[in-house]
Amino acid sequence: MKLGLKEKISFGLGAVGKDLVYMLSASYVLYYFQDVLGVSAIAMGVILLAARVFDAFNDPIMGIIVAKTKTRWGKFRPWLMIGTVTNAVILFLMFAAPPSLDGGGLVAYAACTYILWGVTYTMMDIPYWSMIPAFTESGKERENLSTLGRSCAGVGGALITIFTVMIVSAIGKAIAGADATAKEIEIAGFKWFALIIAVIFIVFITICCVNIKEKATVDMESPSIGQMFKALFSNDQAMTIVITIVIINMSIYITSNLLIYFFKYDFGGEGWKGSYTLFNTFGGAVQILSMMVLYPLLRKFVSNVKVFYICVASAVIGYVLLFVIAFFNLMNIFVLFVPGFFIFAANGVLNVLTTVFLANTVDYGDLKNGRRDESVIFSMQTFVVKLGSGISALVASICLQLNNLKSDSEDAKEAYDFAKDVALSSKMGLRMTMTIVPIIGFIIAIICFKKKFILTDEKMEEITSELKSRVDEAE
Repeated sequence: MKLGLKEKISFGLGAVGKDLVYMLSASYVLYYFQDVLGVSAIAMGVILLAARVFDAFNDPIMGIIVAKTKTRWGKFRPWLMIGTVTNAVILFLMFAAPPSLDGGGLVAYAACTYILWGVTYTMMDIPYWSMIPAFTESGKERENLSTLGRSCAGVGGALITIFTVMIVSAIGKAIAGADATAKEIEIAGFKWFALIIAVIFIVFITICCVNIKEKATVDMESPSIGQMFKALFSNDQAMTIVITIVIINMSIYITSNLLIYFFKYDFGGEGWKGSYTLFNTFGGAVQILSMMVLYPLLRKFVSNVKVFYICVASAVIGYVLLFVIAFFNLMNIFVLFVPGFFIFAANGVLNVLTTVFLANTVDYGDLKNGRRDESVIFSMQTFVVKLGSGISALVASICLQLNNLKSDSEDAKEAYDFAKDVALSSKMGLRMTMTIVPIIGFIIAIICFKKKFILTDEKMEEITSELKSRVDEAE
């Protein structure tokens, strides 16, 4: 049975909700603890990376737990709801650090809340994406739903990227008062903005759980943890995608982690928040349109593999242009739109391709190993996103520490004066980390992909046909 409009809308709302909370954490937790609360950049980098290493074990285990779950509501929706509620609570706590904490206590608080946030996010993210093969047919329907989910996720992420700085400032001023310091305004703003996002998250996922029902699947013996890890490593195509996307995500997230510092301390000016918001508005629109319009358009003419190569080339061109613009100090917001277009467009389409490629590796694994390990394969998707963000956060933190990019002043004007006096060498260090490192990452990723990936459109047709023949023979 084909998916109805209500199911598609509900699935899309779920994607919007979960990427609202993901992007708030991924884009602003480093800034919140390091620049607002004063935690050491290196300490935060270690915390973020350590949490992701922990997830290397947590994600596949969660995939196993989901695969073994049997309830009247299915195996996906119970964990989707449990993970959502607990993650929403932790999100609020993470951005509501007690004002009495400082030093080691604040570092411990950041570590505990961020690790718990990662665990609870895994609890809902794995079953969310694992539902795709469970209630879609192989082929076009799955690809379309993957595109829809990634497009809606892009909407959620774009909304956070675009509006967070301005909304945090507005909420902070309303709650802390007009006479509050810049630090007090940001502390209050982040706290209550996180609460708003947490509530929206719960509402959207509830709608998704109510209206999405997985199709009946054939029961199979649940594997042990050892068997599951063996299955993961035996699926060479899944591992190829994991490695490629980790490198790509790391490259992109380095730039996104440092972007707010670029506008605050390099691009500069008292109106940096407006410029930052305008740039992200443009980028968010490009990213969403690339998922909803550009990807389907490209697919009419070329294969998914060729689309991937086009995206990598686009991203590299964007980073080269960004470096040239920054190097020659062409600090005009509209000039920055040019490299931004190439980078955001590539990122949008790559988000869709990640889900499509991983969904295809489920069929590949079924043919090769005789198992449809949806939950385990899609636990990799959660893992690659978080591992990439962890490594990039450490790189960004080292960059901030080496270049001394943090103002200790609580007064807005003094903070602006600090930004004006940042040394040129520090600005160049920031610019090179944002551009040269990602270019190197994309080159490594394309070499890995080209050497190992074999799941072309033609190959997937062969696999689908073979699997269908097996089913027909069994019947």
